[in-house]
Amino acid sequence: MKLGRREFIKLSATATAVTAFAGLGMNLQPTTAKAQLLKIHWAKETTSICCYCSVGCGVLVHTDKSSTGRCINIEGDPDHPINEGALCAKGAALYQVAENENRITKVLYRAPYTDKYVEAPWGWALQRIAEKVKEARDETFVQQNANGQVVNRTDGIAHVGSAEIENEENWYLQAMQRAMGLVYIEHQARI
Repeated sequence: MKLGRREFIKLSATATAVTAFAGLGMNLQPTTAKAQLLKIHWAKETTSICCYCSVGCGVLVHTDKSSTGRCINIEGDPDHPINEGALCAKGAALYQVAENENRITKVLYRAPYTDKYVEAPWGWALQRIAEKVKEARDETFVQQNANGQVVNRTDGIAHVGSAEIENEENWYLQAMQRAMGLVYIEHQARI
């Protein structure tokens, strides 16, 4: 059998492709999620979304039905169209976020030029945040640009959204930010 250069290259490429893909066990049939569902009959099962990145993987959260309502287990949701039950290492560790004795649950305030944190009430903290936002907006509000065009914006405040909240909440949040005159609005999913 006489092979020319072109035939040799075609035959070599075909043999390489067959050899490379033959061992992969390719199966074009639809796959199903391989998540091991933990059935806890005495717990309430709630669907949620992983808070770490912008992918939006679905999780199943099991909470105690008793008065404590504490988290028992968090695992991937096999019925979720994005992750089909699979979770990355961070998503698999979500339980440690919910149930962690080191998690801060109170407002800690550090006054300027001090190194000590003191506990503060939530009402005071929210009022202080509102006052500081208003103060920064008032100090940096621009009604007209250099060309005399009306812009009504503030350059002293920026906002970075969270991937933990859903699209509808993000829409309301950015609408509120734009109503305050913010132009530097970003989202964690783009960073």
